Amino acid sequence: MLYKFPSIMNWTNVWDTKGLIVALLLHMLVSEPLYYCIHRLLHNQQFLFDSYHSMHHSSPVPQPFTAGNATFLEHILLVPIMAIPLVGSFVVGHGSISLVYVYVLAFDFLRCMGHCNVEIFSHKFFEAIPLFRYLIYTPIYHSLHHLGKDCNFCLFMPLYDLLGNTLNDKSWDLQKQISLNAGKNVKVPDFVFLAHIVDITSAMHVPWLFRAFASQPYTIRWFLIVVWPGTLIVMFAMWAWAKTFVLTFYNLRGKLHHTWVVPRFGFQYFLPFATKGINRQIEQAILKADRMGVKVLSLAALNKNEALNGGGTLFVNKHPNLRVRVVHGNTLTAAVILDQIPNDVKEVFLTGATSKLGRAIALYLCRKQVRVLMLTLSTERFQKIQKEAPVDFQKYLVQVTKYHAAKNCKAWIVGKWITPREQSWAPPGTHFHQFVVPPILHFRRDCTYGDLAAMKLPQDVQGLNSCEYTMERGVVHACHAGGVVHSLEGWTHHEVGAIDVDRIDIVWEAALKHGLKPV
Repeated sequence: MLYKFPSIMNWTNVWDTKGLIVALLLHMLVSEPLYYCIHRLLHNQQFLFDSYHSMHHSSPVPQPFTAGNATFLEHILLVPIMAIPLVGSFVVGHGSISLVYVYVLAFDFLRCMGHCNVEIFSHKFFEAIPLFRYLIYTPIYHSLHHLGKDCNFCLFMPLYDLLGNTLNDKSWDLQKQISLNAGKNVKVPDFVFLAHIVDITSAMHVPWLFRAFASQPYTIRWFLIVVWPGTLIVMFAMWAWAKTFVLTFYNLRGKLHHTWVVPRFGFQYFLPFATKGINRQIEQAILKADRMGVKVLSLAALNKNEALNGGGTLFVNKHPNLRVRVVHGNTLTAAVILDQIPNDVKEVFLTGATSKLGRAIALYLCRKQVRVLMLTLSTERFQKIQKEAPVDFQKYLVQVTKYHAAKNCKAWIVGKWITPREQSWAPPGTHFHQFVVPPILHFRRDCTYGDLAAMKLPQDVQGLNSCEYTMERGVVHACHAGGVVHSLEGWTHHEVGAIDVDRIDIVWEAALKHGLKPV
């Protein structure tokens, strides 16, 4: 007689309550003590700890996106332990499709909860029902293991630490203390960079979504297409309800630096009816930073758009008593672009010539006796900029209205997006410097293209686990770096509106002094 396993017969069950109970019992009575013994062995055997488990303890403070930080051997040991409750439920004939999802998601949630450093359960819950102290762990319980290493070995249930005499006595007192002090004595960041989302696919370039993807410079990958529809739905939800949120943070010389994100996508900044709402969210972020005691808040590219808020002037004028310094960072951006131009260049072609950056670059170069071909149809705006230059150097600023005027110029500074057809006017060997977002297409094979202005942060920066858009690890956009320098120097002025050309060299020297390097 052919015997059929119950698991084969019932694998199509959608739900089975008995299977859930069986899985829970197997987890409590088999998986938990087995994990406890193996985990304790990894600590007690010095060879195993040094060769395998020490990597998991490389950070004394667990973080959500390092919950899976383990060696191959540890994963081999963990997977069977996790599988025992599921396999057991199917073997006894009570397995179901729902059980697979419920158990796996619950397991993953509890793992992440232990690494999140945020107390979900109130201390009152454990005081009301003391038994639960030994049935469910807390982030504090797990953090004490990372700090002490010789206690709190259990997976999710402190019961076996109690039985094995490895329970840290401070686990619950410390959990109560931290729960009571929630929101108190929080370290306020010295500097905040207020970023924005560029497009739907780049919105997935965040540490908590795809850790490996976020750790590398952004490029379009095939799996982004698969999750694109879901992200589109999230985009509309964020558009309707979301507020500014924290993306990442890092430490630089003992100062905490945050990146906050305005939940608006790049194309939304060019919708006339969205302007008011975007400015309101930026204003709320500035006021929140002011209340917290943040010293400097730097605006990313589109958050300081001239047509949107005058490069941040709108907020400074509306709130004259702000303690937080609002910075657009464009002074350092101009300095980075100017540093890339060879000293022997005598003529440049400049698009976006009447923008904040274009104006500053033109005025700086004309003082160096470099002839600047400023592409603009507005004679009034050109003449206004020309009059700002010293009289002896005004002749170096030349208005042009057509791209063919630059057919003999090999140094192009692009501040306004140009099409491949417009690029065709550049002579062979031209180098395209640029400060336009998004960057222009690399259309000409006989020319070279510069990247967006950026700087590499100092070597002593800590906590940079992800890349900023297309930049390498540790490299940030120049406007971001400009805010960092403003914070490190302790400058007390707002940097909004027009760029002060006289400060370009000052900001550049300050950046180099603090260890920032051009890319």
